[in-house]
Amino acid sequence: MRVLRNPDEVAAANPDALVRWAAQCLLPGRGGAAWAHGGAVAVIAPALYRHDRIVLAGPPDDVAALLRAKARPGLRPIVTTEVAAALPEFPVLGSTTWMERTGALAADGVRWLGPDAWDEVEALLRNANPGSWVWPHEPGARRWAGVRAEGGVLVAVAADAWAAPGVGFIGGVATHPDHRGRGLSTRVCGFLTSALLAEFGTCALMVDPDNTGAVKVYERLGYRQRDITALRDVGHTG
Repeated sequence: MRVLRNPDEVAAANPDALVRWAAQCLLPGRGGAAWAHGGAVAVIAPALYRHDRIVLAGPPDDVAALLRAKARPGLRPIVTTEVAAALPEFPVLGSTTWMERTGALAADGVRWLGPDAWDEVEALLRNANPGSWVWPHEPGARRWAGVRAEGGVLVAVAADAWAAPGVGFIGGVATHPDHRGRGLSTRVCGFLTSALLAEFGTCALMVDPDNTGAVKVYERLGYRQRDITALRDVGHTG
């Protein structure tokens, strides 16, 4: 197994956007670590997406060898779903959908929100997306974009969160229940996608596969999807 010391080495070992996204934890002061084995890469990513994780991608046999060697209690493994079947000693915790796209996208009509709007963002999230993984006033988001209705009421938001070298990431998407069905999520996510593609070249997000409306929004914006699985860590006993 070969040690990978920075995001560029991770990208050279495996171009999968999932591990390139996790490789942000190899930046100075982030406490991450990474290895390559065969065609697979494993990245230990502390406090990524609200949990300490080990994120892996590559051929199933190589991923399995890496995870068995590097997993430890307290680290939640994330693998592509097709790899999970090769790891019976790590029970499935849950699955979600990873979506990504590259290229460019033209979008406008949305604005960045300053810190003076963060209380409004939090109120909207509590109303429209209380299970959000990213919140204002907490680590994770670099900035928020939003749409206001007539009268200045904030009705749709999304965050530029957990960006990595070469991979932007969207989280915290919410539209006020009274304003749904008007394309606001498409507008705000299109704006963020455009900005992140221009900055990073790749943009990604995670979405509940049962949220078919959101999946369709992202597909219209050019994202392609695949399933990923979170496994229980090696210290799990229940």
